[in-house]
Amino acid sequence: MNLKKILFFPFAVIYGIITSFRNLLYDWKVLKSKSFGVHTICVGNLAVGGTGKTPHVEYLIKLLQNDFKIATLSRGYKRKTSGFIHASNQSTALDIGDEPLLYKSKNPTLDVCVDADRVNGVKKILEFHDPPKVILLDDAFQHRALNCELKIVISEYTNIFLNDCMLPAGSLRESKKGINRADIIIISKTPEKTTAVEIRNLIKDLKPLAHQQLFFTWLKYGELAGFQNPQDTIDTLNDLFRYRVVVFTGIGNPSPMVTYLKEYSSDVKHMQYADHHQFTIQDITDIRAELDAIEGGNKIVVTTEKDAMRLKESDLQDIANTLPLYVLPIEIDFRDKTQEFNETIINYVRTNKFYHKKYS
Repeated sequence: MNLKKILFFPFAVIYGIITSFRNLLYDWKVLKSKSFGVHTICVGNLAVGGTGKTPHVEYLIKLLQNDFKIATLSRGYKRKTSGFIHASNQSTALDIGDEPLLYKSKNPTLDVCVDADRVNGVKKILEFHDPPKVILLDDAFQHRALNCELKIVISEYTNIFLNDCMLPAGSLRESKKGINRADIIIISKTPEKTTAVEIRNLIKDLKPLAHQQLFFTWLKYGELAGFQNPQDTIDTLNDLFRYRVVVFTGIGNPSPMVTYLKEYSSDVKHMQYADHHQFTIQDITDIRAELDAIEGGNKIVVTTEKDAMRLKESDLQDIANTLPLYVLPIEIDFRDKTQEFNETIINYVRTNKFYHKKYS
């Protein structure tokens, strides 16, 4: 046990008692969960940040939007507004948060909404002239005031919830027993070299319940695309070796991305900021200085899709456009169980019935 865990262990115990008691009140029906006449899919986790929820939500959007009218509902973390907002194509990260803006940027016709009160958010969405058939709830697993029908919980392979502990000693928002409420468990960011034996051993440790399905996902990166001109691309696999890279990130866990870039570039310098960091002109100036410090050769700046959303404010975008800035897109891949996952989601949306008696 490291020093942080030792120092904060008493506070973690208190926090664990509080959250466990709250969950018991919902389990015993003392506190009520609101249900709605719409399909609701929650994508959440037990820990704070860094598990890769955003690309999983994007995967669900792509899977469903051609056949079903859908909407997304998020808290809109670190936005400067409050209450319910229905995003427009003019919305910014300050209006709705970086993740909702990313969903809207990639899917301009999608109903993207934010509200810290998820029950109120769903009510508002159902008042639309043409309400959706499916609402995807981003990071709402602990919002038990809303009775979400299909619950997906994501845990990162290299920081599995089994080995974690409660805040503030660890990163868990609630007890590990909370996983029992999940219908689908996804282990994200599985390393490429993970063997079948290692996966089988982890499944034994996880001990999924009879009603739960377990999936593993891998990260899949696309071609680098210009921040100012997305048509300006760099083939990472074949051409990135020609470039020296300054990468800056403000996400929960940038390690997989940085490791990936280091596999293909001869020189990678990483500037790490806090998760959801709101960039300033001084930050961009510092990034420029780091780039200028590289002597000779082709050199570029790289960031994530979510970080790029926070650069789309007028004053920041103008100065960011002066950098040779590229964005690295990311997707998730279920490998050989893609069809099984897809069918699980589609069958739920079509029938509104799950084949098991769910935990409640």
